[in-house]
Amino acid sequence: MSVVKAGIEPLAIVFGDDGLVPNNPVPFLVYKAAVDVGGEHPEETIERLFDRNGWGAMWRNGVYDFLHYHATVHEVLGVARGGARVQFGGERGRALEISAGDVAILPAGTGHQRLSSSDDFCVIGAYPPGPPMDLVRPTRESHAKALKTIPLVAIPNTDPVMGANGPLVRLWKRS
Repeated sequence: MSVVKAGIEPLAIVFGDDGLVPNNPVPFLVYKAAVDVGGEHPEETIERLFDRNGWGAMWRNGVYDFLHYHATVHEVLGVARGGARVQFGGERGRALEISAGDVAILPAGTGHQRLSSSDDFCVIGAYPPGPPMDLVRPTRESHAKALKTIPLVAIPNTDPVMGANGPLVRLWKRS
């Protein structure tokens, strides 16, 4: 039995570069209530899903409460427990409520910051094959460097939720 709900499509949002947070021309994706995390070990359910779809280097935690982004790698956040309000895309981006079963896929450069969360909030983070995760705080200098590294980050071969034929593969085409 699949842990992913059939026929789901993610919300796709393109955040503009605000001069400090570069964001990315490919869309930030959010699958709402996509993963069945009702079992005894929701963290393991999400970890197995991401691993099966080729996204490794996983961690369990929350989302930092300060604005940051990753300039050398894409990131997926799967909510195993609880919920949070997270600002995506930097100050001019969008605050979204994410909760257990939701998955957010952040293309390299996408700003994110936890605004609030439940006490039991737990996220599984993972990355596609490639360089290790970097953590960048927005400054003019880091922005200039990120504009050079972000276009070099490879488009993943698989969507961490839907696999090789998932929406990410279709929506993250570079011209």
